[in-house]
Amino acid sequence: MQNPRCHFLILLIQLVSIISFCQYIMPVSGEDETNAVKQVDIGIILDMETTVAKVMHTCILLALEDYHAANRSAIRIVPHFRDSKKDDVEAASAAIYLLKDVQVHAIFGPQMSTQTDFVIDIGNRVKVPIISPATSPSLSVKENPYFIRAALPSSSQTKAIAAIVKNYDWREVVIIYEDSPYGTGIVPYLTDALLETSTLVSYRSVISLSANDDQILRELHKMNTMQTRVFVVHLLPSLASRLFLMAKEAGMMRKGYAWIITDVLTSVLDSVDPSVIESSMQGVLGVKPYVPRSNELNNFTKRWRKRFRQEYPDMDTVELNVFGLWAYDSITALAKAVEKVGTTAIPKFKKPNTRENLTDLDALGTSEFGFLLIDYMQNITLKTGLSGDFHIIDGELQPSPYQIVNIIGKGERSVGFWIKKDGILYKLKMNGKTAKSNNKQLGTIIWPGGSTIFPRGWEIPTSGNKLKVGVPVKGGLEQYIKVEIDSKTQAVTATGFCADVFKEVIQSMPYAVPCEFIPFPIAHSPTSQDYDDLVYKILSQEYDAVVGDVTILASRSKYVDFTLPFTESGISAVVPVRDDERKNAWIFLKPLKSELWITTGAFFVFIGFVVWVLEHRVNKDFRGPKRKQVGMVFWFSFSTLVFAHKERVTSNLTRFVVIVWVFVVLVLTSSYTASLTSMLTVQQLQPTITDLNDLIKNGEYVGYQKGSFVEDILKRMKFESSKFRSYSTLEEYNDALLKGSKNGGVGAIVDELPYLRLFLNKYCKKYIMVGPTYKTAGFGFVFPKGSPMVPDVSRAVLKVMEGEFMNNIIQKWFGNETDCPEKNGMVITSDSLTLDSFKGLFLIAGVSSGSALVTFLLIFLHQNREILATDDSIWQKLSALAKIFDEEKDNSNAKSEKQEANESQRATHFSATAAYPDILPNLASQIPEIRTSDGLGASPEHEGFSTPEGFSTPEPGTPAHETITEANEER
Repeated sequence: MQNPRCHFLILLIQLVSIISFCQYIMPVSGEDETNAVKQVDIGIILDMETTVAKVMHTCILLALEDYHAANRSAIRIVPHFRDSKKDDVEAASAAIYLLKDVQVHAIFGPQMSTQTDFVIDIGNRVKVPIISPATSPSLSVKENPYFIRAALPSSSQTKAIAAIVKNYDWREVVIIYEDSPYGTGIVPYLTDALLETSTLVSYRSVISLSANDDQILRELHKMNTMQTRVFVVHLLPSLASRLFLMAKEAGMMRKGYAWIITDVLTSVLDSVDPSVIESSMQGVLGVKPYVPRSNELNNFTKRWRKRFRQEYPDMDTVELNVFGLWAYDSITALAKAVEKVGTTAIPKFKKPNTRENLTDLDALGTSEFGFLLIDYMQNITLKTGLSGDFHIIDGELQPSPYQIVNIIGKGERSVGFWIKKDGILYKLKMNGKTAKSNNKQLGTIIWPGGSTIFPRGWEIPTSGNKLKVGVPVKGGLEQYIKVEIDSKTQAVTATGFCADVFKEVIQSMPYAVPCEFIPFPIAHSPTSQDYDDLVYKILSQEYDAVVGDVTILASRSKYVDFTLPFTESGISAVVPVRDDERKNAWIFLKPLKSELWITTGAFFVFIGFVVWVLEHRVNKDFRGPKRKQVGMVFWFSFSTLVFAHKERVTSNLTRFVVIVWVFVVLVLTSSYTASLTSMLTVQQLQPTITDLNDLIKNGEYVGYQKGSFVEDILKRMKFESSKFRSYSTLEEYNDALLKGSKNGGVGAIVDELPYLRLFLNKYCKKYIMVGPTYKTAGFGFVFPKGSPMVPDVSRAVLKVMEGEFMNNIIQKWFGNETDCPEKNGMVITSDSLTLDSFKGLFLIAGVSSGSALVTFLLIFLHQNREILATDDSIWQKLSALAKIFDEEKDNSNAKSEKQEANESQRATHFSATAAYPDILPNLASQIPEIRTSDGLGASPEHEGFSTPEGFSTPEPGTPAHETITEANEER
């Protein structure tokens, strides 16, 4: 007999089953179409052989379960998984199957960039959204309207990597990437990002996907012989594991090396064999997208780990990564988009009208639902996504902060972050959408080799080669550089000022730099090599550096890099001194330059002419015979030179001109007196020439140092090449200057200031430096273009120059520059005054006199305008005006003054007659006729005037008048 409880339980189960079956078959039978479940098929294409695909597979299943559990809608999303088997054709075949046989309305995947490239083209043809986690930047969202990138492109991390490189002041890096579209896609973006921080990519190492360990090892050995010690690795985990194992074997995971891995490896570091991490990846830096921690993520991680272990029990070490979280958020976003679009019936694929001659792709038709779905997917946001704020804008997933990690032990340790707005940060405080920084530096990093001191990024190659340093050998001026070769061992030794500075600089470097000197001969023959040839040896990679008296020039900097200069420099000339100028009979002409003498003389004549024009009609001193008038023009102006002019001027215009001119003459004479006094009283070392242009004018020969760039400078200064003579020693300089141009020598030596000062220190009593000085940058050490050693050497140069060592080495090679008491350290220029110093004075004098002359002419023409108004010819008018100008002007004021003088003379005469009546008859008998002058030097119509007694009265000041005066005084 059955148990009543069991019988009741069986009936209850049957009842529930019947109710559930009825609810299931009601929509299918069409009894309630409004409540029917709408099925939306989506395709999932993954490389199920990879760890990342398995992680994403589990996340996709959980995403759909969570969506269906949280949304009681009438839409059910059904995934259809296909395995692409790491093959592009398999991926394309899977896509065609899903579109043709299943008629999916969207496809998630594939993972690989090459596979995605095929599937995107199919999606564009069928109008089905392709949501792919492929990271290659070569896949363009803008060019493919149905492509949605559900992962950050690898190019978005390049600025974070560049920021790390800049943070440690590394100047060069090596990029290691795999030979695939995924690998090559990042290179141009990474190169540009590094260039923005003034970092060069010294080498690009391409690793083939089929490369064996020996090939990888050979490539690493090749990189190890280079100078750069900073490597950026962009490889997939399988190939990257082999690379680091070989790098450990090659000795490249020790102190002094820096390795940075990209996000594709950092994000799935758990998929790498732990033994590889512990043995070969210690101290490596990595970047990966930052995923903020949350309760939702912690709960999901537990669920995911449990589900993953059930499906893949043999992969216990695999952990959830950002690619799985992106897959979860992508499927969630797709489900939300389907829910918004699919409120009505889900349309099927639209087949082509004709079935003739159709390819498999044409037979697929187009999806009307995909056309609606892509509009929602291109711009969608999940504020509570597991990966953080999941934003898709214009089909592209927006970047999030990048986390910088340091691989230590079996795992990683966070050392900082990078965000586009603020750059490198130590910590992030997530407050909604903002991120605030506590510190702009990274945390403590354990570098390869266990060192906490960051690598310099550059070292001498470990191949055993030393730094090949070229040094010039020229047989002279050995104080700067001297090269000796041991006859037995052939060892090269470099000494001199430049060599000692370089040795001290190398010792001050923060790392050891072994060097060997290689001599470079610079001979006297015209076809021999010069300093430019020495510098270009670096361009041809024969030398690693050049040390010597090499001047920093713009033309050379196009091909090489210079350090900071360790000497000052410039180009000037040295000429012999001449005898004391005070013995020269013509020294009185020296204070003024010839052009100033000529200008002054011309103005004297011009001012005299202007005064004559203004005074000719009204002043009898400026009238008379032509010879007298010409003489007056020169006499009046030149007499102002010593302020000896006695002629009275009557015109206000003339007074104005004379006042200005007297001031100009005062300044000129004062300046002339001061300059002449200086020449006569001050003992100076006077050069034979004071300007290099004088050498060109006089056709003098010019000497310069053999192999120097000064030859090109002289050519640009318009010197003739036939006038050049080159020398190598200070003694040759001395001999050439003593001989002079006429005896096979030179008139001047043109060279750089360091050499000239050395020459003057030895021959200071015989020669002197003349100006001007043409500036140059000085001597510097030479390195290849873009060499990371340049900033280190430049800093060491500054350190050496600021210390006591520089003073000691100068004293060692050049002695005490104050040992020559008569040497004048200043560059000598001409003491003669030039026209430029008085241009303002002459301008004032010219404007004032010219203005007075123009004013006079205008007044004169206005007064005689009736002549200009006649119908006569121009010549007749000019003749009439000239005749009037030559006539004396009737000045009523002058006449009244004359009459007053005559009346005064008459009164004096009458007084004398009354006082001495007995004298005048006798005087009259002795001087029958006495005429009176009108005081103006010209005789009037009657030369005397008659008194009532009938005799003429003499003018005061005549001998007769003086006689009367004397007689009066005697009485």
